[in-house]
Amino acid sequence: MPLKKPHNGLQNGDGNHEKDSRHFGNGSQQQNMDLNDHEGEHNLPSVLEVNSDSPVVNGIGSSLANGSLNLHSTVKRKLDGEKDYVFDKRLRYSVRQNESNCRFRDIVVRKEDGFTHILLSSQTSDNNALTPEIMKEVRRALCNASADDSKLLLLSAVGSVFCSGLDYSYLIGRLSNDRRKESTRIAEAIRDFVKAFIQFKKPIVVAINGPALGLGASILPLCDIVWASEKAWFQTPYATIRLTPAGCSSYTFPQILGVALANEMLFCGRKLTAQEACSRGLVSQVFWPTTFSQEVMLRVKEMASCSAVVLEESKCLVRSFLKSGLEDVNEKECQMLKQLWSSSKGLDSLFSYLQDKIYEV
Repeated sequence: MPLKKPHNGLQNGDGNHEKDSRHFGNGSQQQNMDLNDHEGEHNLPSVLEVNSDSPVVNGIGSSLANGSLNLHSTVKRKLDGEKDYVFDKRLRYSVRQNESNCRFRDIVVRKEDGFTHILLSSQTSDNNALTPEIMKEVRRALCNASADDSKLLLLSAVGSVFCSGLDYSYLIGRLSNDRRKESTRIAEAIRDFVKAFIQFKKPIVVAINGPALGLGASILPLCDIVWASEKAWFQTPYATIRLTPAGCSSYTFPQILGVALANEMLFCGRKLTAQEACSRGLVSQVFWPTTFSQEVMLRVKEMASCSAVVLEESKCLVRSFLKSGLEDVNEKECQMLKQLWSSSKGLDSLFSYLQDKIYEV
């Protein structure tokens, strides 16, 4: 009888599949893992670390899941020209292979020694833009981290953009169908998302690897330590895109940056470089891009070696008198957004602008 080649489970003649499976881990073996369990977490590769020997590609340019108009194209074209914004293509794949039961679709949660690491890794929007569903996932991860044995929280992102703010293509699609119902739902999602940061009792460290726009920049003052790469920049052009401020930025930005600069950012869309943000107090330190991940992890692990009680009580002393005021500001900002989106005049103004361009960069 003719000899048959042994079937090794490979498809389409892909001889590298077995090697890749050994390198990244078999996804089928990870199905029963729980992100909150400690077992098996040591197998997840460090997401902040990128192998310099591996091929890299530009992390920007994923198409919208709903096939609608890509309203982030201006930002994308601008950042696409920045050849320094790169990430390891295998990085997202290896992270996805280790998620358990798809508990989180657009973020990755890792339990480290002494801290919880949350990474924005959106698959349903461009450049880690925020939708109500993504914000709900972040809130759930924050709730889990507040109840576990971690001493602090590290927030970062997969890709070359930290966060591009609200997903405006999502806004147009939803508000066009049911203006009153969706304006309430989206405004409440923003309110609850921001409130989760205000009420989180443990220290929050943010690692800004690239641009932070809109709501992605507004939440930074609600966190405790912000470290940025030299590649990062910050922009909150709310008035430019026919929106009112969110994320408590109407209060925190004037307090941190001063009224003059805060007004330029909120009304005129002024862009701050990482060094400018650091000199103004929005960012704690700026690190060189090639060593950014190492610098961040070194400092986070050093913080995680401190007493959990000391860290939490220290944050309470610093933040407790601000909490009620921030919650009031958050409520008023979201109420204003709801009114803006509910009115035909405000919505028409938003639509007319977003049909042409999103951010001027």
